[in-house]
Amino acid sequence: MYNKVILVGNLTRDVEMRYTSSGSAIGKVGIATNRKFKSASGEMKDETMFIDLTFFGRTAEIASQYLKRGSKVLVEGRLILEQWVAQDGTKRSRHSVTVESMQMLDSRGDAAQNNQYNNSGYNSAPSSAPQQQNAYAQQQEPAPAAPTPKSAPQTMPKEPNIPEIDIDEDEIPF
Repeated sequence: MYNKVILVGNLTRDVEMRYTSSGSAIGKVGIATNRKFKSASGEMKDETMFIDLTFFGRTAEIASQYLKRGSKVLVEGRLILEQWVAQDGTKRSRHSVTVESMQMLDSRGDAAQNNQYNNSGYNSAPSSAPQQQNAYAQQQEPAPAAPTPKSAPQTMPKEPNIPEIDIDEDEIPF
């Protein structure tokens, strides 16, 4: 059997962090996803779904550190059924998603916001990589030779402005 869920949406609240007795991190948060569609009568409708997410391990710590209410995120995981007995003795249940990997989609210019993380905290696929590769490829392509006077100095193409980030080694998520 196959159980895979992929969601893109905005967080409905800040990540609520807890730790197990062994020190493993668990983060809980909600996500709101929506879709627009045309009804049978021809009018445009908007459907919003609210789904609970559970992060584990380093992914939970990264989510807690970088995400807040309203942050846009892409998550991949599996659907689970949580069951419990309420204080009044009634049996309760709900579906939620256990997150296996996450990609932060906010465009805030912060490099950490554009990376993808899985449960081991490994940075598996930066979303900006194709853009960077494309920019580097454009720089490496030779330009057509134009006649220049011999006295004109040759200038090297400028390297892209890379901002310097002050991060302690303990803060690096991988």
